[in-house]
Amino acid sequence: MLTREGCPESVLAIKDAIEALEGRWKLLILLSLSNGDKRFKQISREVAGITDKMLSKELKLLEANKLVTRTVIETFPPTVKYSITDHGMTLESLLQELHRWGLKHRTEVIGK
Repeated sequence: MLTREGCPESVLAIKDAIEALEGRWKLLILLSLSNGDKRFKQISREVAGITDKMLSKELKLLEANKLVTRTVIETFPPTVKYSITDHGMTLESLLQELHRWGLKHRTEVIGK
């Protein structure tokens, strides 16, 4: 666990992480992209319940935080694909741990 000596720096680092990943959808979008490059509609189908407007907004924020890249392929009509960056892939262990914790939490709270 974090020690008290580096408290202001620890708080700032955690604050930055929360701001980059906050919200209901960002981690689910990253999880979707961790399985390979996807087009907008593919992500939309995999992240159940997200609206196109919200997905567009979240992808822009993830791109601003260098977690996702957007590539336009010169076809007719133009094709856009999204990829998780190397920086975004550093969240893999966090996603795995959240998955494990979520399973335990579900058992604790719901009993399933």
